[in-house]
Amino acid sequence: MNQQEIFSKVPEVTLVFWIIKILATTLGETGGDAVSMSMNLGYLVGTAIFAALFMVAVIIQISAKKFHPIIYWTTIIATTTVGTTLADFADRSLGIGYAGGTTLLFTLLMASLFLWYRTLGSVAVDTVSSPKSEMFYWITIMFSQTLGTALGDWTADTAGLGYVGGAIVFGIMLAMIAGAYYRSNISHTVLFWAAFILTRPLGAVVGDFLDKPLSKGGLELSRYSASAVLLLLIAACIFIFPHKPAKQGH
Repeated sequence: MNQQEIFSKVPEVTLVFWIIKILATTLGETGGDAVSMSMNLGYLVGTAIFAALFMVAVIIQISAKKFHPIIYWTTIIATTTVGTTLADFADRSLGIGYAGGTTLLFTLLMASLFLWYRTLGSVAVDTVSSPKSEMFYWITIMFSQTLGTALGDWTADTAGLGYVGGAIVFGIMLAMIAGAYYRSNISHTVLFWAAFILTRPLGAVVGDFLDKPLSKGGLELSRYSASAVLLLLIAACIFIFPHKPAKQGH
């Protein structure tokens, strides 16, 4: 077999993977808000900018012959930023609200996973090695990141839990998924996508907690400074810890 038949184009799912994922989703919130709010460009322009970056990143990722950590995580960050501005545009500018945005995006996410499964027979990440599977993978991730932003905002604002309360709720849910991974017979693929989706609203509420005004329960930190620190932490994790591609069938 050749290298592409053995290894996936995405990383092994390890503790470091989840740490970087949460940092990236938090960066998506602070970075997206920095462009749309701090720069006063608005949600639509911010979405257009990040969507263009996302498409370029996906093209580079799919064109790569093997797994590259920097390319992969750059693409993940691009999905989190476009997810932030797109969700805010749908929820606020289009006026469908957090509940409406969450419902719409959840439907799109489920449709993406369904079509992926019907087309290729699996949505397991260790099968992501062909251009077609990668397209499904990144479309699904983009929907999950956008859904997570809307869900995080709905939990913190509409449900009235606040940023800290929302972080606690999503943290508990992720801990339950981790427990199910080791102590139940639930499909690991199902648990992976559940965890992947829930890390986004966790990052969204943590990001909002960092940069929102004190009067709204945030720390009112600079969005630029918070984004820079998060980016440095992500880079440190990428360069310090080893990253291996997922082996197919594992």
